[in-house]
Amino acid sequence: MNKCLFAILILSLFLTGCWDRRELNELAIMLAMGVEKVEEEYQVFAQVVVPSEVSMKGSTGSTKVTLYSAKGETVYEAFRKMTKDSPRKIYPGHLKMLVIGEELAKEGIGESLDLLSRDWELRPDFYVVVTKDTSPSEILNVTTNLESIPADKMFNSLHMSEKAWSGTKSITLDELISDLISDGKQAVITGVQLIGNSKIGSSKKNIEMVSPAASIQYDHLAVFKGDKLVGWLTEDETIGYSYVTDSVKTSVRRISCPEGGNATIAIEESHSDVKGYIRKGNPEVDITIKVEGNIGSVECKIDLNDLGNIAELEKIYEKEKIAIINKMIDTLQEKYKTDIFGFGEAIHRSNPKEWNKMKDHWDEEFSNVTVNVNVDLKILSTGTVNNSFLEKIKD
Repeated sequence: MNKCLFAILILSLFLTGCWDRRELNELAIMLAMGVEKVEEEYQVFAQVVVPSEVSMKGSTGSTKVTLYSAKGETVYEAFRKMTKDSPRKIYPGHLKMLVIGEELAKEGIGESLDLLSRDWELRPDFYVVVTKDTSPSEILNVTTNLESIPADKMFNSLHMSEKAWSGTKSITLDELISDLISDGKQAVITGVQLIGNSKIGSSKKNIEMVSPAASIQYDHLAVFKGDKLVGWLTEDETIGYSYVTDSVKTSVRRISCPEGGNATIAIEESHSDVKGYIRKGNPEVDITIKVEGNIGSVECKIDLNDLGNIAELEKIYEKEKIAIINKMIDTLQEKYKTDIFGFGEAIHRSNPKEWNKMKDHWDEEFSNVTVNVNVDLKILSTGTVNNSFLEKIKD
């Protein structure tokens, strides 16, 4: 018995306690972070939860977050300098959103991401966005109503928009860095805008209005070459990108009816397959997109009981979608000369030997790649009714 007790005492000397334990009342929980360049310095913003306002007992009805900022020669220095203002150490372990300034993105985001990729307190599953025609401070200052914590609103809106509309893309830090260092694919980041009056948007008055004076809205996709922003895709082009890269969950698309008017197709499932080849010594890519959907609305006179009309709607959708995707690819090849689709990766998978010959000058090769796009739509349902009541309305 004494020997057992002695062994336990000896072993206890080698056991560690919670050496890095910190009490919650010593930390300021940061949920959103902004980074921009001001002249030669980095300016960092931290959207921090106000503990008393998220507490059921202590809330006074004020905003749930506050914003701290500081400047420094590096992002890390600026982040630490925020303690000059914050009474608590700012803790980034629950970060949900990183907002990068547009001007900084044009200069290059690599150095800014270095701290975030190596900080052991950070989980790399937060979303990264880049501002469009505004600054990170304006975005992070906007108060929101449906979600009382703006960072939650931004996170949930981006996730839901990607899932239901496919006009945005939720990019995590890990995914972004993977694209930045890839030989055969360039990065994209969803853009975020401030809509409305920024002065009212930063006040409590904004969340007291039925229609807020200012709101945060995602729009367009930022195109990168290396770690530098080189341009923006339109909304149609962004949706086309989602189809090519097999990231469409659900979406809707308005198409023309055969004899005038419009119909809306609700996409329920989409799968794309991108294959690269070397044909006659030149790189070539085949894109096959298979889509299933339902008729969401009909704003034209058409007999949906006629299977021939259903087939015609499918062909119209396929033709219009191919045209949008081809136009988007032309923009990337001719204007930006940057492969955001991963065509280089597809060539690498199919022919590693040829890829090694061209990877160092892939931007030039990409501009001349022949791309063949095929879209196949299957309309599965016309909804709870067949023909629209518009059929019975007389001119």
